[in-house]
Order: sequence, then structure tokens, then C-alpha cells
Amino acid sequence: MRKLTVSQNDADQRLDRYLRKAFGHVPSATIQKWLREKRVRINGVRASGDARLSPGDELWLYIRDEFFDDEPREEDAFLSIENPSLDVVYEDAHIIICLKPSGLLSHPDEREKVNTLLTRIQAYLYRKGEYDPSADATFAPSLCHRIDRNTRGLVIAAKDAETLRFFEEQIREHRIEKTYRALVHGAPRPADGALESYILRDRERKTVRVFDSPRPGALYAKTFYRTVERRGDVTLVECRLVTGRTHQIRAQFASIGCPLVGDGKYGTLAKGEKAGQRLCAYKLRFAFEPSGGTFDYLAGRVFEIDAGF
Repeated sequence: MRKLTVSQNDADQRLDRYLRKAFGHVPSATIQKWLREKRVRINGVRASGDARLSPGDELWLYIRDEFFDDEPREEDAFLSIENPSLDVVYEDAHIIICLKPSGLLSHPDEREKVNTLLTRIQAYLYRKGEYDPSADATFAPSLCHRIDRNTRGLVIAAKDAETLRFFEEQIREHRIEKTYRALVHGAPRPADGALESYILRDRERKTVRVFDSPRPGALYAKTFYRTVERRGDVTLVECRLVTGRTHQIRAQFASIGCPLVGDGKYGTLAKGEKAGQRLCAYKLRFAFEPSGGTFDYLAGRVFEIDAGF
């Protein structure tokens, strides 16, 4: 038998969800068996999977020691980063806004586990003493959204579970305005307008296709844009996302004959043209209204950087 104490970050979720996250290496069927056989108790009382957890609850787990994975976990890869390179634009007790450089992954993937924006943020907070991976069983500092590897720009990360839930809801409800600047070949017509289409992902090729009308599996996508400046054969445009589909800006502009400069995936690189799309998530606006809650101090705030081109 082992005993775990529910932290503030682990609270306000169902017991079965907590167990699936805390024991990610254990099959879900095994966890359901523990619950059916009443091997999990909350504060000494037998509990069902739909019981909600509160801060300070003590979980008594009557399961074999072999199920407690004490080996280093992939999600703790940040521990190997001693001096994380991080460009912090804004930080407070709840959030951190960082400038992700072009070429850096937002999250770890099957090929890169350590050198990502997320692991750098976790290492930064760990080295500051603001994150203790042993204190929470199911939460770690997390990105509230992501941008493509070769896109530069602002990314919000949450330091605690309440903040993550709040900002994920604001993003779903389109109350976080994300504005990009892009350098495109040619000149969009009209100069200012909206791109509306349906985007279908090809997961094997890691690309998307753009359609003018609905297709099975395709998702509606909308981007407002305006021309900022003509520069000979290329144009600087500003884009505001209404939806946040994979490769949305890149694919939509390519579909109207104006692929992004440097984007070899959706366009053709000219001779001598440096690879890497000229796209920057340069501005964030917190468009939610004060509601008497924890995050009212951020309502209406705008964070902006130089797009760099």
C-alpha cells in the first residue's frame, strides 16, 4: 500500500482521470480493475472512479509496488537542461510568455525529447524553484497553445492547472487574439480581406490540403489579413486567426498563389532563398473582460514583439 496526497494542481478532477495520468504506463483496463475491486480509497473511504478530488485528499492505493514506476520518465527530460535558453517576454505568478525562435519545436515529439520550448520552460521554472516535479502527480507547466517549428513567435505557458484551464477556455472561445506577420510572394487580391476555406490534414505527409467547399474530415478555417507593405515582388501582410488549424496561414496563402517566402513545403524556394517560412506570431491580445476572477489583471493586455522582417 502507498499513500499519495492530492496537490492543488492535481485537484478538481475525477479520480479515474487522475489515475490514468499518474499511472500513464499502466493500461486503462488495469486501472478500471483497481477501481472495481476497491483498491483505491480517498481519505480511507472506498471511492468510485467519478469521485472528484480536492486539495489535501489522501489516496490510499492497495496495489503492487511494481505498478509504481520509479524509473526516469520521458516527461522529466527537462532535468538534464542546466542552463535553459529562454527569451521571456512577460512573466508573473501564473503565466510566462516566451518568444519561440524559428527552428525550435514547441513540444517534444518522437525524435526530439529534450530541446523544445516546453522543456526549456520547465527547466527554467525548475531551476528557479517554481516547479517541483515530485509535488504533482498529474500536472506539469504546460503550453496553452503551440506554433509550428519554423514559425517564430509568442507562446503562452501556464505555471499551474487553474491557469492552464482558464487560458485553454479563452483560446477555445476566441478571447485570445493571435496576430501574425508574414512575408509572401506576390500580392494578395484584394489587398485586405479574409481567407475562408476547408483544411484537410495528411498526417503521413505532415501537410494539409485546402478546399473551397466542405470535404469529409476537412475543418473550416478563416484568416483575416491586411497588406502592410509592398516590397517589390513580395508583400508584408498581417494576419489574425479566427480558427487555429494546422499550417493555416501557410496553406491558405499558398492556395491563392501567394506562398510564404522561404516555405518550401507549400511553395517553391527561389534560387538562393533561405528555407524557413517568414512567419511570426508577433502579437497577443487578451480580449476577455474582467469577471471578478483571478485573471482580471490580464484583461485587455497586449503583448507585442518586432516580427523581424
